[in-house]
Parts: sequence; structure tokens; C-alpha cells
Amino acid sequence: MSSRNDETPALIPACVGWAKPTPGGVMVQVRVLGVALDPAQQHVILLKPVDDLSDRVLPVWIGSQEATSILVAVEGVAPPRPLAHDLMVRLLDATDATVDRVEVTRIDDGTFYAEITVTALTGSRVIDARPSDAIALASRAGAPIFVADDVLAEAGIPDTVSEAPEGAETPEAAEQRVAEFREFLDDIDPDDFRG
Repeated sequence: MSSRNDETPALIPACVGWAKPTPGGVMVQVRVLGVALDPAQQHVILLKPVDDLSDRVLPVWIGSQEATSILVAVEGVAPPRPLAHDLMVRLLDATDATVDRVEVTRIDDGTFYAEITVTALTGSRVIDARPSDAIALASRAGAPIFVADDVLAEAGIPDTVSEAPEGAETPEAAEQRVAEFREFLDDIDPDDFRG
């Protein structure tokens, strides 16, 4: 496997996490907000900027196995046998390699593209990956997840699902927020955001 260039990219400190200029703009650190089912029973992962000041989330439609894998990692559940992404982390550990970061770098015709930066004894490499696999791996390895701000601007949706601080939202407002998100899911085509 080869990196996209022979030098490790320079990291520039940002107000949250790290930002790195890319062809898609500045990278914004995100967290997994959750995994849900849309009305067509397809899985969608929601990514939210960690600064919690953003009013947008990024929905990425993923397969059921990837959704399960991400949920297992995010919830800290230990499966009885290792899942594929658990095996990947064990292989990386066995070779003294680490996952440094994951980046969702672009969207093209509704398909998201991601990269995993891995450091081993031989140096750092950037590996092309599906966002679902990259996020599942980062969730297990404790690596930060980033999204290009251009991707967030193009494919992000209004955040109607994040919880407000305790006491700041009435039950009626929470129900309205959930209803708005369901309406959004009813009105979109998952093929527009296939990861």
C-alpha cells in the first residue's frame, strides 16, 4: 500500500482537535452521534462536529453489518467472537501499527470517500477506505474522525436529533425535533448519500 505522498501531512492546530487543509477544505473533527434506520429500513450513521456549536449533522447510509460493528464499538460491547473490524485492530496491534486518524474527504455522485492514516514502523501511510469501515476502525482504535467542511456543507442536514442540555428542552420540543428528523428521512433518497 502506498501513501498519497511521501511526507506526512502537516497538522495545523484548530479550535477543536486538529484541522488540515485538503482539496475539500478544512477538516472538522466529528463524533458518531448515532445509528438509525430510515423508513426504508436502511441504516444511516449520523456524524456531528465535536464542537457542539454546529447545527448540522452528516448522514451516511451504510450496510447493516457495518452499522452493527460501529454500534458495538461506540457502546463498548464485547462480542463473543471478534468482528471483522476487531480483527483489523488486532492485526494492526500485532504489527505495532496505529490508526492515527480517519477522514471523510469528499462526496462524488452521492458516494462518500474516506482515508485512514496508519503509522507503522515503516512510516505513515494513507489508505483509501469506505467511510463505514474507516469509522468502525476509528471507533475501536480510539482515533479521531474528521470530515471535510465542504462535505459537511454539501451533504450535511439540519441537526434535529441531538439532545439539548438537560432542562433546556421540553418534551414537546423533543418530540417535534424527532418528528422533523423522521420527515427529513422520509423525503430523501438514500442513494444520494451512499457511503
